[in-house]
Amino acid sequence: MSATLIRGGRVITATDDYLADVLLQDGIVHAIARDMAVGPDVKVVDASGLYVLPGGVDTHVHLENVIGPTITCDTFASGTKAAAFGGTTTVVDFALQTAADSPLEAIARAQRSAEPQVCIDYSLHCIVTRVDAQVLADVKHAMRHEGVTSFKMFMAYPGVMMADDAAIFQMLRQVGADGGMVALHAENGTVIDLLIKEALAAGHTAPRYHAMTRPALMEGEATHRGIRLAELAEAPIYFVHVSSNQALKHIVAARDEGIPVFAETCPHYLLFDDSVYSSDDFEIAKYVMTPPLRTTDDQNHLWRALRYDDLQVIATDHCPFCMKEGHLGYQLQKMRGKDDFSLIPNGAPGIETRLVSLYDIGVMQGRLSLNRFVQLTSTTPAKLFGLFPKKGTIAIGSDADVVLFNPNATQTIHAEHLHSQCDYTLLEGRTLQGRVEKVFLRGELIVDGAEWKGREGMGQFVRRGEVRAF
Repeated sequence: MSATLIRGGRVITATDDYLADVLLQDGIVHAIARDMAVGPDVKVVDASGLYVLPGGVDTHVHLENVIGPTITCDTFASGTKAAAFGGTTTVVDFALQTAADSPLEAIARAQRSAEPQVCIDYSLHCIVTRVDAQVLADVKHAMRHEGVTSFKMFMAYPGVMMADDAAIFQMLRQVGADGGMVALHAENGTVIDLLIKEALAAGHTAPRYHAMTRPALMEGEATHRGIRLAELAEAPIYFVHVSSNQALKHIVAARDEGIPVFAETCPHYLLFDDSVYSSDDFEIAKYVMTPPLRTTDDQNHLWRALRYDDLQVIATDHCPFCMKEGHLGYQLQKMRGKDDFSLIPNGAPGIETRLVSLYDIGVMQGRLSLNRFVQLTSTTPAKLFGLFPKKGTIAIGSDADVVLFNPNATQTIHAEHLHSQCDYTLLEGRTLQGRVEKVFLRGELIVDGAEWKGREGMGQFVRRGEVRAF
């Protein structure tokens, strides 16, 4: 592999901010210095006026995830290509344990699908839906031998993926003792299921009732319950897609007590609020994700928590379904719920717009420092999920995953210009400050402006180690 010198850029990590040359060689960051002299065999890239960022780490994406009778509309190929154009070089997807198989079979199945396609590096969380002695043995094996050290469980979706409290406690106790992390989807699934049935019985079928039947109070209740299970298990816990202050206040209180509680939010909870649910128009199905969008007051609390480290990660929860039925051959997408909001697949796209949208609404508006921006989108997710320091920073010996970011450019977002197979973006027509100019994966240039230089199958499965954030 040829060496590349990134000349004269402004290197931004979670802790540093300086001008330097960065030498990428043999897949890693080989050297960092000022005015570095190199031979004619080294390609030199002028990064004057650009930020040199570590590749983004997105620890919550859904590619080729089967959800009920349908599947997310991004393949491992299209989704990871879109991620790359957005400045993300590592994703962590999900391997779903079905009723018929084990966590190990789920991991192997996801790897078989991903390996020929992935354009960037990836890993997997395993979704555990059933816990018994054999499952716990398989989980221990996955952690020790497969490099899978995080496991997602659901307190929502009864009869489909919901686990009871005893199962969650068992997993917390074992995974935590072995140095891993349980990630929890926290909503009170049985109460929400009742509210949905009552809404439909009353003739309320429009998409906006998705939000009305998933109240923030039930996110808060489940979050509190999950924290107490983790406290009893003496284990760390991670809450996915935190959307409300009802959940956040329990996280803040627990962290103040010294309990190792970690959490993410997502760009859509910072960009949009529940005012989008103001009509019965089916276009609102674009905003049907779980949890739903919350109030502007909730947004303010999320920003405060991001500033003061009560939230540690911004991940996308990229879970794309098309609005137009049959787009690229995908069936039973958002239109499945045309006459019944409960049948709308929950999720929205966002894998390509994470960095630029957060730079625009976070850094440019003074809500986040540049260091905090990198910490939230790259470094801390890498630490929490056993990827650091291989991923998540620019340091000698780390993987040469590097993004050259232009802070002065602007771009107007249109779905037709993005690389996801989803037929819409929540940011349609919005002009944002900042643009990804070049992306290197392990030292290889894969994005050069609008040009794709990567290839399917070049991504590698990254075996992960223990939690390293505390």
